[in-house]
Amino acid sequence: MAKELHVVMLPWSAFGHIMPFFQLSTALAKAKVHVSFISTPRNIQRLPKISSDLQPFIHLVPIPFPPLEPDFLPEGAEASIDVTFEKIDNLQIAYDLLQKPIKQFIADQMPDWIVPDFSAHWVVDIAKEYGVPLVYFSAFSAASSVFFGPPENLSGVNRNYALPSPKSLTSPPEWINFPSLVAFKEYEAIYVPRGFWGANSTGISGASRLAKIISASQALAIRTCNEIEGDYLEVYKKITGKPVIPIGVLPPDQPGKRAKGEINSDGAMFDWLDKQKPRSVVFVGFGSECKLSKEQVHEIAHGLELSELPFIWGLRKPNAANSDEVDDFLPIGFVDRTSEKGLVCFGWVPQLEILGHPSIGGSLFHSGWGSVIETLQFGHCLVLLPFIVDQPLNARFLVEKGLAAEVKRNEDGSLSRDEIAKALRLAMVDEEGEHLRTNARKVSAVFGDQKLHQDHYIGSFVSYLKNNVAKR
Repeated sequence: MAKELHVVMLPWSAFGHIMPFFQLSTALAKAKVHVSFISTPRNIQRLPKISSDLQPFIHLVPIPFPPLEPDFLPEGAEASIDVTFEKIDNLQIAYDLLQKPIKQFIADQMPDWIVPDFSAHWVVDIAKEYGVPLVYFSAFSAASSVFFGPPENLSGVNRNYALPSPKSLTSPPEWINFPSLVAFKEYEAIYVPRGFWGANSTGISGASRLAKIISASQALAIRTCNEIEGDYLEVYKKITGKPVIPIGVLPPDQPGKRAKGEINSDGAMFDWLDKQKPRSVVFVGFGSECKLSKEQVHEIAHGLELSELPFIWGLRKPNAANSDEVDDFLPIGFVDRTSEKGLVCFGWVPQLEILGHPSIGGSLFHSGWGSVIETLQFGHCLVLLPFIVDQPLNARFLVEKGLAAEVKRNEDGSLSRDEIAKALRLAMVDEEGEHLRTNARKVSAVFGDQKLHQDHYIGSFVSYLKNNVAKR
């Protein structure tokens, strides 16, 4: 009997990474692959419950950070959501200290594969020492991976280790051999060279970490599919010279239908949605990692009001001890003026259930890849307001494919309420936006096809893993 496959997952400590790695673990478990999922204890506690049929295949491995200096990280902080932007390097340093116990785990378990994220560059030496092959898993779109280029561009070898200029990031790179919109705007590009390629207090830049992982990986697995990103996948194969394996989009399982009259804490929200017309409501949500300033929240609020569209807004309150700061987080009178049209819900909201409601027709959000997948599986039109890292690149890609309206910003990158209202109306109701609504409904057949992503894409990935196990 063939030995059962054992894969170790190593996500970076941010939920935009942890969740796709967990979804991939679940998909592999459905294909009877044994997965050891390594993260810190509190991150593991925050994962969704594993269904009983998959529990024998998923082994959650909590490895705590070693004792740290007081104030190095806030108490209980184990993921990027728990820390301010200034403390991200400290989180990365704490994460790098997991190297020793992870090395011990690999030595004890001798898995068939290690699937690292971009961050754990030190796993390259561990894998080499124990003869365990690596396959890098990118939770990002192929378009954004292609934009950042092959390892020599990430490490800077091809630029004599100089940082790329912001200007060079405002047009598609030369290796994209077809018309493309995938690039940063000037107001975004000024932060990218230092933020991604620049030195930091961990001793190695994010780009160099990724270059090291890609160079050492036997194959590159990407959360996408040929139907959506076939053109960019071809370019990625060409520039990396590695097998590039689309593993499907890992569509989250759709939540079950709520029973009529079911009582839960979100009941009032769903009662309100039940009263709206089909496909008429915009869901507004910028996730837990995107910390909006008061000015940005005000412009979004005014933009929603000007659009005159019904909306439901899941809004994270600011981390303010001062209650006045929380009270004027929204424009004065906004909630009263829009009470007929909209609903503002502070704190966490069940995003997937809301998106699955028949009254929702579109979503205004940051264009993070996971949220793109969640939204398009329901065929909703996309109104994009990107902020950080890969979000702007995803937005340009989706505009290029005729799937989204991107909110135009002022030259300095600040928000304009008029442009927010204009993009919302274009995507939701204007005649000129009809093609966006049609295209979004068409691609939902791809994004929502569980069978395509599980049986075909995950099936092919599992075959690759089985056929390329290292001979020991």
